[in-house]
Amino acid sequence: MKQSYEIDMCSGPLFRKILQFAVPLILSGVLQLLFNAADIIVVGRFTGSDALAAVGSTSSLINLLVNLFIGVSVGANVMAARYYGSGSEEEMFQTVHTAVLTALIGGCFMVFAGILAARPVLELMGTPEDVLPQAVLYMRLYFIGMPAFMAYNFGAAILRAIGDTKRPLYFLSAAGVINVLFNLLFVVVFHMGVEGVAIATVISQVISAILVLRCLCKSEGIYRLELRRLHIHKDKLAAMLKIGLPAGFQGMMFNISNVLIQSSVNSFGSLVMAGNTAASNIEGFVYIALNAIYQTALSFTSQNVGARQYRRVDQVLGCCLLIVAVLGTVLGVGAYLMGGVLLRIYSSDPQVIAYGITRLSLISAPYALCGLMDVLAGSLRGMGCSITPMITSLTGACLFRVIWIFTVFRWEHSRFMLYVSYPISWTLVLLMNVTCYLVIRKRRTGPPKEIRI
Repeated sequence: MKQSYEIDMCSGPLFRKILQFAVPLILSGVLQLLFNAADIIVVGRFTGSDALAAVGSTSSLINLLVNLFIGVSVGANVMAARYYGSGSEEEMFQTVHTAVLTALIGGCFMVFAGILAARPVLELMGTPEDVLPQAVLYMRLYFIGMPAFMAYNFGAAILRAIGDTKRPLYFLSAAGVINVLFNLLFVVVFHMGVEGVAIATVISQVISAILVLRCLCKSEGIYRLELRRLHIHKDKLAAMLKIGLPAGFQGMMFNISNVLIQSSVNSFGSLVMAGNTAASNIEGFVYIALNAIYQTALSFTSQNVGARQYRRVDQVLGCCLLIVAVLGTVLGVGAYLMGGVLLRIYSSDPQVIAYGITRLSLISAPYALCGLMDVLAGSLRGMGCSITPMITSLTGACLFRVIWIFTVFRWEHSRFMLYVSYPISWTLVLLMNVTCYLVIRKRRTGPPKEIRI
């Protein structure tokens, strides 16, 4: 008998279960994003635009460095969901313990990588001298919390694999409240600036990691974690890497293009950087909702592949595409229309607000395209085809944006030409993912997990 936290993804009406799974996941993502938003709002309101620009200028670089391991957590989610769907207890046990130990080792590696890379890479990005020292300090302190950050993300991936998106929400709620309280204490009371918000974020990450690991240890299901039996099972790690590394590599390449775009933004000065940071943070809330539907498609597809419910795989994709199209349009356009009000939360400077609205008009409004692109990639990865969406994303988005920056943007050095590369690249990748999915469906002669392109 299934526990109340779990969702049976392999039988019954899909639409209701997809929403039941996705809504807590959306709320969890929003809370996780609030960690960074609280940093940005507090430093923007109580420290100044230089500190706001410093925190914001590190986002693309942080994402670049952590995305490889976050991709591996996608592999852990797919494998755990597949074994859970098929009821393979020993395979599930080995997957859980391999995933958690991989997270802890990867997190320790990221501590050193982040600390060492902070200054040289931020300098390479052209971060202005008046912003650089605070940006380096924030990034180095932030990366101290990487083991906890990785442990939470891998632990939450395992819970999502069995249909549980509620408990990660509860854990992030507790950690999020603590993060905000410590932000205010360190910055407003102790006047610590960017170091205060970084330390508060690390504390909140540690709390969320402890809660998710405790949850796995206390579980009575086949996903129970026993810390004494942590071990890297080579075949399970290889399976995770086979699915996760392409996803992680794709994320890294996306963020290389974003680092180039951030470098281009830096060329316009600190006020444009501040407006870009605030608008980007608002867009993050739109993206996190759409990414939850991607995660839903990934988990539902993986479990149904494990249970050999191949007809439901197509139904999952149809439901998720419909939901993400509506959600992306409402939230993306809504963020642009409410841009003036929302941006004032981050800064009262009229120029910062004006620069932020420009970005929202070109990136936030068409964000549904990004959601559709990601859901198709999630369905492909859930079927075991991880290389395909990586290739489409690298060519249609990353390579395109790099070429755009060094040609069109160089020809017309304007914020419009910089930002418009986003919706164009999303459209290209969406069209390629649709084509790949149709080809896979046409060529399919066996279970989806046997298909490779």
